[in-house]
Amino acid sequence: MVDMASNKERVLVILPTYNEADNVLALTEQVLAQAELIEVLVVDDNSPDGTADLVLSASKTESRLHLLKRPGKLGLGTAYLAGFRHGLDHGFGRIFTMDCDFSHNPRYLPTMLEAMEQYDVVVGSRYVPGGGVENWPWPRRLLSRFANFYARTLLRLEIRDCTAGFRGYSREVLESVDPFVIRSSGYSFLEEMAWRVTRCGFTMGEIPIIFEQRKAGSSKIESSEIYLAALYVLATVLRPPQLPPRKQSHSNGSERAPR
Repeated sequence: MVDMASNKERVLVILPTYNEADNVLALTEQVLAQAELIEVLVVDDNSPDGTADLVLSASKTESRLHLLKRPGKLGLGTAYLAGFRHGLDHGFGRIFTMDCDFSHNPRYLPTMLEAMEQYDVVVGSRYVPGGGVENWPWPRRLLSRFANFYARTLLRLEIRDCTAGFRGYSREVLESVDPFVIRSSGYSFLEEMAWRVTRCGFTMGEIPIIFEQRKAGSSKIESSEIYLAALYVLATVLRPPQLPPRKQSHSNGSERAPR
């Protein structure tokens, strides 16, 4: 468990779920074990497998576990936004997003929290030295690599993993970049968020992670979503959204976290 005695900011981890009954309780237990200041919000899209019921029952004895149940499958981007709104409204200083299928291992959270002393946004990255993926077929690896190269080049981003969903945001970032106007979802939401963070003058750092295959259940992301994200990237370049005024450096320290 990470020592956060010198930093009293509460941390919220957002877990979007749809049919994750086989994973959700085991994962939340591991996330909460990483630091006493961490709380978990499960944003469930009315999973027919009873995911929300499991979380609701567990939350009666675990005060750091919370549930936001939505009426239907509304998409990953809106799940993030609902979690951001909850985190801001309830006074959290740092807000993380991660997958609920163990592809993002909670063991990386302490390192990412430490890196947030130096960066405004920290990304759990597959594509920096020390990072990688497990058990992906080569077509999926190639498609992911190309999608990140494409987004990084057109959006002029420094981070290598533009589609990573394992991220930590400072409260100031979410209050400043206006994510609630983003209409895209999935990978395109993540890419536009990285673009907004960078264009508004905030700093982003990457921590290497190994992206693992889900432990149970089936993937909710389709390959077609990558192609849709490519169109959103192009639209962002050709017709950039209106942004708040660019900030000066918001880095929390002079040293840089591992890249």
